[in-house]
Amino acid sequence: VDEIGKAIDSMGIFTGGPAELFESAGRLQFYSLIREGLCPYSKLLDIGCGCLRGGYWLIRFLDPGCYFGIEPNSKMLQAGIETCVTPAIVAAKQPRFDNNDRFDFSIFGTNFDVFLARSIWSHASKQQIQIMLDGFARFSNPGGFLLTSYLPANFLRPAYEGVAWVGRSHQGDKAGMVRHSRRWLEGECIRRGLALQQLREKPFAGQYWVKIIKG
Repeated sequence: VDEIGKAIDSMGIFTGGPAELFESAGRLQFYSLIREGLCPYSKLLDIGCGCLRGGYWLIRFLDPGCYFGIEPNSKMLQAGIETCVTPAIVAAKQPRFDNNDRFDFSIFGTNFDVFLARSIWSHASKQQIQIMLDGFARFSNPGGFLLTSYLPANFLRPAYEGVAWVGRSHQGDKAGMVRHSRRWLEGECIRRGLALQQLREKPFAGQYWVKIIKG
């Protein structure tokens, strides 16, 4: 799998992180989802699926028609489709994709059991996180959960207060990351009748997993 990451990187396409971590980062997403209850029949929405670093594992594991990915960077997504999954796998598994940059979860016309947002909140503004929480509350099936990662704010590295996405995207190649307060995240969840739990797993690339469910 690392060779796939290197191949995408050689095209000048961002792999979602260091190319040498392509395999381990994707596998981490998959294993973490399995531990939290992902099943082959779960309908999963991969928010910011990029070049399918996690999708490589998830599309193969899930039943046909159960993987949905949103990625505004069409070149990044296309590189993943061409490199991470073969035409035979696409035909067999029937993943669906969309390029909207509004975090619009209604686009597929269905509800989901599992939502994944790996290294999305580490670039997103508060307003964008609020939109994602609203989408989860509205489009999650009973018993559904959102697994997301974030960089915790602290005294030396305060929470991001801007309104724009920070980091590489379909609009630019400038790198960057942001931090958010766990207390703020918990408050936003409570306002929507949601509950947030920070998982005990060791942080990967400095990011902590949190699991969000309907309270």
